[in-house]
Amino acid sequence: MTSLTSRLRTRRGFLATWAAAFAGAVGVLGASGHWRAQDPRLSLRPAVASAASPDILFEPLASGLPALTSIVSAGDGRLFLTEQSGRVRIWNGTSVQPGAFLDVSGLVSCCGERGLLSIAFHPQYASNGLFFADYTNSAGNTVIARYRVSGNPDVADAASGVVLMTITQPFSNHNGGQLQFGPDGDLYIGMGDGGSANDPMCNAQRDDVLLGKLLRIDVNVSAPPYYTVPSDNPFRPGGVPNEVWSKGLRNPWRFSFDRGTGDLWIGDVGQGAREEVDFAPRSSGGGSGRNYGWKLMEGTICGEAGASGCPTSPAPPACGSSSYTAPVYEYGHGAGDCSITGGYVYRGSAMPSF
Repeated sequence: MTSLTSRLRTRRGFLATWAAAFAGAVGVLGASGHWRAQDPRLSLRPAVASAASPDILFEPLASGLPALTSIVSAGDGRLFLTEQSGRVRIWNGTSVQPGAFLDVSGLVSCCGERGLLSIAFHPQYASNGLFFADYTNSAGNTVIARYRVSGNPDVADAASGVVLMTITQPFSNHNGGQLQFGPDGDLYIGMGDGGSANDPMCNAQRDDVLLGKLLRIDVNVSAPPYYTVPSDNPFRPGGVPNEVWSKGLRNPWRFSFDRGTGDLWIGDVGQGAREEVDFAPRSSGGGSGRNYGWKLMEGTICGEAGASGCPTSPAPPACGSSSYTAPVYEYGHGAGDCSITGGYVYRGSAMPSF
């Protein structure tokens, strides 16, 4: 049981974000709870020195909840909590409502790294009532499904569900799971490399699978398969599946778009040596066609398994190749820091210390 939902708070004020780690105006909040410097190529204020970093505190808002995988807004003041076991609950600003907004627990395999992993509300949710879910089904495969709210705004119509994509998962871990609508109105889907360890099938570099990729689809389609591929997706037409936006990712558990600029931030979980934050400015394509290097690269170092399992024709670029996009920030595990969670850019004025 968890005591989330929680607000993040510092000793000097309130921080209006809902992530445990986020890309902020001055740095990345890592698992240790301290700020770390961003890449100097970004035009940001100098990072707060480690010794002067503000302490992060949590203010409990609700307790007795099962494991939560995401907290999202529909833009109407409510927060929607996805329970890993398959239910979506509503926090109405004062408490978690007793019933479920959506219950797909009968469709979901749980737990470990499986389960209901996230939902995302359509940009026109207020008028069309559509939202999307990412979960692992009873076979352990990734499903992207669409649902519609019922006549009761606190209850979804479970019978309205339609499946857009089913993506085979060879192992139980590294399912990705994040759904986000981008500034272009398209739906972005984070897909892990398929699991095990060191990407034994080299899925993140292969051109014939959707694993180890960031996908982009247009969901403004009313007939099966309920999506189309945007005409400007970088690998359309080509040998890579048309849905792919970028590749070379290990497990992009959480990513987000800067609401001020449309820039893309990705928290990609490392193997055993490096955790990384990838950055794709909207002004330079927003990550279109980028290769972030896994498994040949883990952050800015060579991956320990090399090119094992990778195709030879064409072979992926060698470690250190300039064709890979390096992270703007990385950290190791030596100081007790753990896997990257993801996060959000913060520009609010409520927290002068940030």
